[in-house]
Amino acid sequence: MPMRSVEFHILLALASEERHGYAILQEVAALTDGEIELEPGTLYRALHRMLKDGWVVESARRPAADQDDERRRYYRLTPAGRRAAAAEAARLQRLVTLARAYRLLPHA
Repeated sequence: MPMRSVEFHILLALASEERHGYAILQEVAALTDGEIELEPGTLYRALHRMLKDGWVVESARRPAADQDDERRRYYRLTPAGRRAAAAEAARLQRLVTLARAYRLLPHA
């Protein structure tokens, strides 16, 4: 089944490093050149689903005390989350291949 777009973008944002909620919002906006600006409620509802599905976990690691806010929760991708993101990327790649075959996109 296709993954929700918001979840895929969050997994992409977490693929390179652990992040707290606000940093995830910023990374998603950066990855999409500002086309997607998640609302905090949308982000945390998605994170809740992804925690339940085992795609992300809260990280126990914290930055240095002078760079940290104890209220922040940090999230990291799990192996299951990485597999789910890879499967979704492969599904999207197949769709792009079809779009090119039907001349909806130029060939690379």
